[in-house]
Amino acid sequence: MSGPSSSDGPDEVTAPTAERVEQLVREAIAAFAQATTAADLNTARLAHTGDRSPLALANRGIGQLPPADRKDAGRLIGQARGKVNQALAARREEVEAAELETMLQAETVDVTVPVELSPVGAVHPITGLIDRISDVFVAMGWEVAEGPEAEAEWLNFDALNIAPDHPARGETDTLFVDPPEAGVVMRTHTSPVQGRTLLDRELPVYVVCPGKVYRADEFDATHVPVFHQIEGLCVDKGITLGHLKGTLDHFARATFGDVRTRIRPNYFPFTEPSAELDLECFVCHGDSVGNPDRPCRTCSSEGWIEWGGCGVVNPRVLIAAGIDPEVYSGFAFGMGIERTMMFRNNAADMRDMVEGDIRFSRSLVGGAR
Repeated sequence: MSGPSSSDGPDEVTAPTAERVEQLVREAIAAFAQATTAADLNTARLAHTGDRSPLALANRGIGQLPPADRKDAGRLIGQARGKVNQALAARREEVEAAELETMLQAETVDVTVPVELSPVGAVHPITGLIDRISDVFVAMGWEVAEGPEAEAEWLNFDALNIAPDHPARGETDTLFVDPPEAGVVMRTHTSPVQGRTLLDRELPVYVVCPGKVYRADEFDATHVPVFHQIEGLCVDKGITLGHLKGTLDHFARATFGDVRTRIRPNYFPFTEPSAELDLECFVCHGDSVGNPDRPCRTCSSEGWIEWGGCGVVNPRVLIAAGIDPEVYSGFAFGMGIERTMMFRNNAADMRDMVEGDIRFSRSLVGGAR
């Protein structure tokens, strides 16, 4: 196969030989085989199938051949170009598959590794502590009871032997639901749940009652108008003050660890006798008592910290629930969850518990010490 002659006569083009065409095919296939990347293969493609490739130029030169040679030359070059294109397509699949495999190995992701798909929150310390305390009593065979936060005034006060003229029933302490004469209040303690339990359940009764309570209090470091309490109630035959003390000792150790407790006389309308439950000071352990050289701000150098109230259920409360106090007796106790949290985790400001800062919740790890 040759281009136009340089003689003065008409241009003459010779037909390509089978050997030459076969050689071009072998060269193209060899170039494709040597290409290991898509870029290399594209370079080889342009060299052997592009517009300036030998086969493409030979194909354009068919029109200049003598008519008798055009048919055979066209068939020869067409078959050659078909082989080259088939070899190119096969090699392209191999190169793309190899590149994909390399990419997959280089970008392998361990799908079993945990990932944070969205910001993770935290159990609120109050919720965590309520769950922990509830677990303590459930493990002893007690039940968890709940009740409405908007409560009947009778259950919140009268059923608990709180007289109509008691200061706690004034609007300076209690939040009444409009209209006030409807006799509905935002419960000031979780004790109404105890009253509902006595009215609804068969005896004996062993329940703890966690939940929100509402007071007309200022919002400061030690007071919030909405806080949480957990109260316990036991009513059965033969219950004594000794059972109360043993229960509270177990409750205190489960909550604070190895800590001493004491009960001292006090007055509550719904228990008789009544007592305050104190915990040994976590800071000075009583060493500051009578020792002016080692004062303790936590317990004011008294050696004890007030935790909550308790006592034997007042017979009037049992009678209001239709229970014979000659047959049954019981005890009750109540503690503030926020106060417990402050003791347990050294939380200094109650406002931190209601501001919703995730850093505060995470710092206390859901109420864990």
